[in-house]
Amino acid sequence: MGKQVLLIEDEPNIIEAISFLLKHDGWSVTSHSDGADAVDVVRTCKPDLVILDVMLPNRSGYDILQDLRGDDATANLPILMLTAKGQAKDREIAKKHGADIYMTKPFSNREMLDAVRGLVTP
Repeated sequence: MGKQVLLIEDEPNIIEAISFLLKHDGWSVTSHSDGADAVDVVRTCKPDLVILDVMLPNRSGYDILQDLRGDDATANLPILMLTAKGQAKDREIAKKHGADIYMTKPFSNREMLDAVRGLVTP
């Protein structure tokens, strides 16, 4: 199996599309849909990459990102923020908290694969 991606996303259609795309490209994909315990899931899963939605139930992706960057065990974990929020201020928040890549929905399959491959070699 390929490198492990943890997809933290609450939209079933997005989970299905990204999972299919990445698995077809040789990645192993696990998904989680609740922000409340997402940091614990990252620590338990120990993925090679996290794809993190901004708008999640019970906790913001920005807060999760900030916690991950503040923990020595996950501080250098590649994180791709994926969101429908495309405003400049949203990008700035993500950058300030340490997102490696900020991608807006809708995205192209090529854009997603290039971003994931750029962060981690499969």
